[in-house]
Amino acid sequence: MTLEQRILDEVAAGREELVELTSALIGFDTTAREPSDPARAEADLQAYLGDRLRSAGAAVDIWEPEPGDVSGTRQIPPGLTFEGRPQLAARFAGAGGGRSLLLNGHIDVVPSDPRERWTSDPNEAEVRDGNLYGRGACDMKGGVACMVYATEVLARLGVKLAGDVVVNTVTDEESSGAGGLAAARHGVSADAGIVPEPTAFEVWVACRGSLTPTITVDGRPGHAEMAQPHWKDGGAVNAIEKMSVVLDAVRRLREEWMGRPDKRHAYLSSGTIVPVKISGGEWAVTYPASCSLTCEVMYLPGNADDDGWGREVEAEIETWIAAAAAADPWLALHPPAIEWALDIPPAEVDAEHPIVEAVARASAAAGEPPSLGGLDSWFDAATFTRFASTPSIGFGPRSLAWGHTIDEYVPVDDLVSCTQALALAAADYCGVAE
Repeated sequence: MTLEQRILDEVAAGREELVELTSALIGFDTTAREPSDPARAEADLQAYLGDRLRSAGAAVDIWEPEPGDVSGTRQIPPGLTFEGRPQLAARFAGAGGGRSLLLNGHIDVVPSDPRERWTSDPNEAEVRDGNLYGRGACDMKGGVACMVYATEVLARLGVKLAGDVVVNTVTDEESSGAGGLAAARHGVSADAGIVPEPTAFEVWVACRGSLTPTITVDGRPGHAEMAQPHWKDGGAVNAIEKMSVVLDAVRRLREEWMGRPDKRHAYLSSGTIVPVKISGGEWAVTYPASCSLTCEVMYLPGNADDDGWGREVEAEIETWIAAAAAADPWLALHPPAIEWALDIPPAEVDAEHPIVEAVARASAAAGEPPSLGGLDSWFDAATFTRFASTPSIGFGPRSLAWGHTIDEYVPVDDLVSCTQALALAAADYCGVAE
């Protein structure tokens, strides 16, 4: 029997064990948090995985990063600490002479509210009609279970790889990517990486970056029930109405980007800017003194500056808004102010990179015809690609459409196929020792 068939059969035989592992991970409360929120069960989950991986033969490192480990970057919010939220890196040493592989996944999940609308408890996994339900089943405790179980199967079969395999589980991906950055700065790296996000068995070779500007327009307060003179004569100015100038500019910029060649990508949607939150006004009978608009900006790898960040995109938006404001007499004298939040950077990997080819072969062998794609949002592969010299791709079960939803689930068949593919890809990419 070939090694490929042995791996396929062993994973298939362990179907129930794989479900039990995924269910156990779902049972740990690792809900994403604000920087000031207390720790949840992150440390317990990492200890659980550490024990399993150590039993399989890995050298396990579980550490709690210092806040300074992720400081000095546009990506991380101020005040974030890792107290009670350790990271994990488990290394299966190869025999030598082969390429090393990183398997990375995040253990945090989005909140489950409103919990009363779930069919079953989001933190108690349940299998129904061939699907495993629970918060994180899809995004991405299912993928984490697949990558852990893949290494356990290789160890169980006595497969000695030529290159090292590093299993890395991190916190804080859903909020900022701080855990992945902490791992990269801790020295977690390899010749290439796979992040088993729910890609629906596409091989994600790129992702967009994001910026979050808040644009504030000033008005001039006055009594809303009283007739007002022209603002040049001291009358009130409605900041909410003046925000319409900015909203129109945002719409026109979005439409302009959609038609520009530099905003297009083979595997990603065009860059975009979308209003997501607006607030203004102080009192029901007072002209609003200010109005603020928050937008979400997604930008392509090709639109990043020389350091990989979105400074050039920021400058373009500022110039565009300023030009729109200059055409309005009030805003020309009282220009909008723009405050920038985090910059989550994009990344891409050459579609002909050996890790892409290895995963494509493995996916086909596991019964899932391979195809290339990208993530319009962001994931930790970007961090390892950019900051750890580890070209990293996404590859995992179906489907991101089921992540972050009520009654989130992953098909059990997909867990099996994904695990098979990850184990085969590791053997292919790292090589098998003679």
